[in-house]
Amino acid sequence: MEISGSKGIFVGGSSGMCRASAEQFAGKGGTVAILDLATSNGAEVAKSLNGKFYPCDVTNYSLMDEAITQAVGDMGGLHVVVNTAGGGSGAVGGKAQRTVGKDGSRHPTDIFAKVLELNIVASFNINTIAGQFMANNEPNEDGERGVMINTSSIAAFEGQVGQVAYSAAKGGISAMTLTMARDLGNLGIRCMTIAPSLFDTGITAGIPEAGANQLTKDAAFPRRMGKPNEFATMAMAIVECPMMNGSTVRVDAGQRFAPR
Repeated sequence: MEISGSKGIFVGGSSGMCRASAEQFAGKGGTVAILDLATSNGAEVAKSLNGKFYPCDVTNYSLMDEAITQAVGDMGGLHVVVNTAGGGSGAVGGKAQRTVGKDGSRHPTDIFAKVLELNIVASFNINTIAGQFMANNEPNEDGERGVMINTSSIAAFEGQVGQVAYSAAKGGISAMTLTMARDLGNLGIRCMTIAPSLFDTGITAGIPEAGANQLTKDAAFPRRMGKPNEFATMAMAIVECPMMNGSTVRVDAGQRFAPR
């Protein structure tokens, strides 16, 4: 899909990988809507990209419907959605924990459910809302109407000890990608997922260099955390290449997580 002239929604776009994606999208001539928490600096980011900010919470489904609907109305359409919102147990008030700990303690089921809600359920909801609008687009010469990009993690494939909820949630995002692409294929809408390794953003941004080196020592090359613009480069490649559909692409420098 040609980015110039396209309309894009970036969920989690106030920072990190999604912000970098919005910046590259705008740089290529796309119109940007930033969706993020009301407490974020989304308004400032949107202004810098000549776009608009829409406060939202991905676990509030009716609010997401309103925010996306408003953004589409203001932009006059929707062709691309990039969603990086999500997180592990810490993001929902819990902590990394084994299924059953050495002391016999159980992983709280409510924390597990909240992590799934924040990641896979929220992603599914965003895609269904966006898909309804994309389905109304005039197709381009290739029959294409829209592109959806979700965010998984390499923890979906080799989650570490204590990541059972996060791995399940991100694994679910990867698992639904092909089925969603098949569901939407007759509408000319593509669905892809990016699975990054550790990136220098969010909770990892404050890790000391020595700690970062230890966490990335098993990567093939480069042995460092990823940079937000490297995720964004992959996201833009997906948008621009019609043959990229129904798959999860690892952006991980050849890293495979060890058990701990």
